[in-house]
Amino acid sequence: MHNRKLRLMGNLMLENKWYFLAALLCTVMTVIIEFITPIVLAETLDYYLQGKPSRMPAFINAWVDAWGGPSFMARNLWIVGLVMVGLNLLSGVFSFTKSRTQSIAGENVSLMLREKLYSHIQKLPFSYHVKAETGDLVQRCTSDVETVRRFLAMQLMSVVNALMMITFAIVYLLQENVKITLISMIMVPGLFLFAYLFFKWVIKNFRLSDEAEGKMSAVLQENLTGVRVVRAFGQQEYEVEKFEKVSEDYRKKSFKLSKLLATYWATSDAMSMIQSMVTLLTCVFFAIRGEITIGTLTIFTSYVWKLLWPIRQLGRILSDAGKSAVAMGRIDEILSQETEPEEKDAKKPSLKGDIVFDHVNFRYEEGREVLKDMSFTIPAGKTVAILGATGSGKSTVVHLLQRLFEPQSGEIRIGDTPLREIDRYYLRSHVGLVLQEPFLYSKTLKENVGITLRNPTDEQIDQAVTDAAAKEFILESDKGYETLVGERGVTLSGGQKQRIAIARTLMKENDILIFDDSLSAVDTETDAQIRAALKKRSEDTTTIIISHRIVTLSQADLILVMEDGRVSEQGTHEELIHSGGLYSRIFNIQSALEEEFKEEKASHATV
Repeated sequence: MHNRKLRLMGNLMLENKWYFLAALLCTVMTVIIEFITPIVLAETLDYYLQGKPSRMPAFINAWVDAWGGPSFMARNLWIVGLVMVGLNLLSGVFSFTKSRTQSIAGENVSLMLREKLYSHIQKLPFSYHVKAETGDLVQRCTSDVETVRRFLAMQLMSVVNALMMITFAIVYLLQENVKITLISMIMVPGLFLFAYLFFKWVIKNFRLSDEAEGKMSAVLQENLTGVRVVRAFGQQEYEVEKFEKVSEDYRKKSFKLSKLLATYWATSDAMSMIQSMVTLLTCVFFAIRGEITIGTLTIFTSYVWKLLWPIRQLGRILSDAGKSAVAMGRIDEILSQETEPEEKDAKKPSLKGDIVFDHVNFRYEEGREVLKDMSFTIPAGKTVAILGATGSGKSTVVHLLQRLFEPQSGEIRIGDTPLREIDRYYLRSHVGLVLQEPFLYSKTLKENVGITLRNPTDEQIDQAVTDAAAKEFILESDKGYETLVGERGVTLSGGQKQRIAIARTLMKENDILIFDDSLSAVDTETDAQIRAALKKRSEDTTTIIISHRIVTLSQADLILVMEDGRVSEQGTHEELIHSGGLYSRIFNIQSALEEEFKEEKASHATV
């Protein structure tokens, strides 16, 4: 996994290599200028003002001699001032360019990473999404990507900067005075060790903090998407307590991380200040004894900070690198998940044939059989209804028909073609599915209905909502088709959401149409109206209706009764009500309840 993370990061950086190379060049130039500035000042103090030996290369001294020599420079110190100002301006230009190119590269990488993640998530199998927490996925696609971006945009070149400054400072100071250099590095091993330990602590605690934030996001997302259920059951206090618990856990872990940062900065500051004071006092002592010049003292006091500051910063750089590594690890956990395999040679046959389940066995997890040796045939172009108790395997049949899962044994065929040989994306595009709890977007009613087509016409939308018995309530809405639907359709009733979902499904041509208990929230009159419109609209479409309502099932050409993962009965409505099985019992119960309701209604009317 470690190699995979590095490879992924390397590939993303290669896509923006010119920006990173420009930032690298500017970093190198900035460091060089930072080290030249104290040397210019020391040269002025020693060579120009006191006649001490020069530190500058021969070609620079040749230029100075051409202008009039050290005495000329001593009389015209404004030239040195201009050189210092010029160097700082040049450093500013390089620093700005470095920040800009590094930021562009970081933003580009984060953009590519987000798009790669989103695209990969779209291709992950349904089984992954069933188990994954939405809030945690959002956390990885946003906060973790931002952590990687921040490191690339702010800290990556700091690594180069720190290494160059440490190397330049040590090499140059050793040339000036070995003894003072060694004294000036007393605290350096301690700072390195402390930075390394800090890096280890941060990685551990950042992972805990990041995971806690993911759990908090998951609870928040779950609450907001289930707001209607929360209100209906008066669970606001419970939800607040649950959020406070995960929020407090995140606060504790984040606070521990903040304490680590505060401890590191305070301790490293103290160590750096002590080292600077020791270096200054040592240099003053040697200068008084005449063993070093004022220029050398200036260089040491300047360079020692250039040595200590990057080491001190190394802790932060390493901690950010550690955070980035953790974030990349969490991102890679998604990217390493296997997507649904490409099927280049898959078939795209007509889906208007009989649907055959031939001795199909299926389980979601080991030891829990959901479908057991199931066999039945759905005739092409017919309407087939499925009845069964909760957990009998009705929805699993739908999942298998869309190839969201594959059976462990047995075979499913459409016509003469095994389902496993049919291109899954082609299959899903020709199978219309309406769920009991349909998902609606926070868009207008018109946009929700027309979302399955790129450029739907008003006539197509109007016909679809008419067939779905949704036109009346749409026209009665404040803005008609332009009425904005709340997130997940929260502003609509259950029946209205189902009818919009049905209309949306009818917008595309479907060879197979599946209603997974998606007429449960509409009244019987609307139910009959929708079924009549569907029968008239698509006589050659195979329609599968899953429902607990006998009146919805009664008009089907064939009814399948499922019990404990098997088809226990099949036949027409008339055949099954006299069979004495589950269908007959449910029919009698619902008929009795309906008669009782009619009698009660009649008695109230009489009164």
